[in-house]
Amino acid sequence: MSTSEPVARKPNAGRYLFLLLLGLAIGVVATVMALRALEARKDHFPAALMEVQGWHMGQLKSAMEQNRCNPTDVLPHLQALRMTSNDLEPAFADLRDDERFRSAAAAMRGAVDKAIAAPPMSCESLAGTMKSIGDTCKGCHRDFK
Repeated sequence: MSTSEPVARKPNAGRYLFLLLLGLAIGVVATVMALRALEARKDHFPAALMEVQGWHMGQLKSAMEQNRCNPTDVLPHLQALRMTSNDLEPAFADLRDDERFRSAAAAMRGAVDKAIAAPPMSCESLAGTMKSIGDTCKGCHRDFK
């Protein structure tokens, strides 16, 4: 008969390190997947609308800086601002019933309508038009942002 004593095995540190790293990798992948799923459920329309309107205002500012203030240069951007201002209430559905929001959206449409009806003929008048439109934007952002 042999008398065998149990051999004390050293823990395999490499195996534990591998399992730890595997668990961390799976955790990171699961977290990224969960965050992307939450992001996909978000409504991107309001931010996109503000981005487009900001881009058109930037183009008007750029035209003014380049001294290209003819109606043919600025009118397309003013028309785009007018078209996108029709989407303010649908984009911000939670504010649709707020009277201040509706009046701010109407003020923006009015400022842009005025600019389209009498397009700016010089950079000075474009600056005034941009200030008028910008004031309506700032009023809404001040109250609701």
